[in-house]
Amino acid sequence: MTTPAHDAPLVFPSVAFRPLRLFAVCVVLTGLATLAAALLGHVMVGVFFGVGLVLGLLNAVLVQRSVEAITADAHPLKGKMALNSATRLLVMTVIGLTMAFIFRPQGLGVVFGMALFQVVLVISTALPVMKKIRAVSSTSTDGLEGEATQQ
Repeated sequence: MTTPAHDAPLVFPSVAFRPLRLFAVCVVLTGLATLAAALLGHVMVGVFFGVGLVLGLLNAVLVQRSVEAITADAHPLKGKMALNSATRLLVMTVIGLTMAFIFRPQGLGVVFGMALFQVVLVISTALPVMKKIRAVSSTSTDGLEGEATQQ
């Protein structure tokens, strides 16, 4: 059973986005990637993978700060947000691809790290939201089930 959008609980992204927790996950993933790469004889791939994770985390923190700054205005503009996002993504992409090119082939770890960070970010943000929705929907359906059984 799904919750209709108008009945879904409001979960603020600031509650779901936890940079320190993401940093800890990045450190663990970097350690695992570096260990795996070292066992395969390519330690620097793991190091560059960690650099990519850190770049992804930096991008996420910059997104949070820019959203807070832009939405603090009395009349936030979509164009301002779009320009900010495009500029930030361009800079991050250029940094990642430049590192991958200069330090090739091990530098490709940066690109893989940035890509994996996006997956980690989506999962770490979606899980608290899904838990909140389930908690609210289970409490609302418990009352409905109780009424149905009494009839």
